[in-house]
Amino acid sequence: MVDVKWTNADFDVFTIDGLERRMDALKSIVRPKFQALGEYFAGYFSAKTGEEFFAHIAKHARRTVNPPNDSWVAFAPYKRGYKSLPHFQIGLTNQHLFMVAAIIYEAPQKSSMAERLLGSLDSFRKLPGDFIISGDHTSPDAIPLGDDHQLEKLLIRLRDVKKGEFLVGRHIPREQCINLTSEEFLKLAENTFDALLPIYDIMIGRN
Repeated sequence: MVDVKWTNADFDVFTIDGLERRMDALKSIVRPKFQALGEYFAGYFSAKTGEEFFAHIAKHARRTVNPPNDSWVAFAPYKRGYKSLPHFQIGLTNQHLFMVAAIIYEAPQKSSMAERLLGSLDSFRKLPGDFIISGDHTSPDAIPLGDDHQLEKLLIRLRDVKKGEFLVGRHIPREQCINLTSEEFLKLAENTFDALLPIYDIMIGRN
């Protein structure tokens, strides 16, 4: 089991001024929790999928001026990276925690992934009612999953536009997140990813 209890201090990291100061706080306050979650959920995804998954904690190494507005740990079946593959993320912004399955613009096969998802829209109707979708991994904004028009629109953009992206999962508001015990958070995370695994299977063509 993993013991991760989120606090206001975790979310407040993203309000600290200056790249160096924010990165120092991110490394000391949030990353140890991402490390613990990384070890636990790499094993979880490996067991669930039958493939060895690896955890990748965001380093934000390319930033030289602007501090990051969010951070995350990602999971993919590739040791050297995750951006070119469908992957899972657990991450934070100042306002919420996110748990998503994602295809971002670096994925070379994203057009065929989008086609598979467009052909399986009924699968999205089986997801929990509080799930969200997004077309931009750099934005905290999201759309309720129940908006079928927006779902199809995002998947078409994923297919046809070079910078198109697609994320689906849960946003947990800060106020709710800090009131969860570590056991409650872990159960919620596992329930979220259990629901997302059939969508992931469609992304990678396993269905």
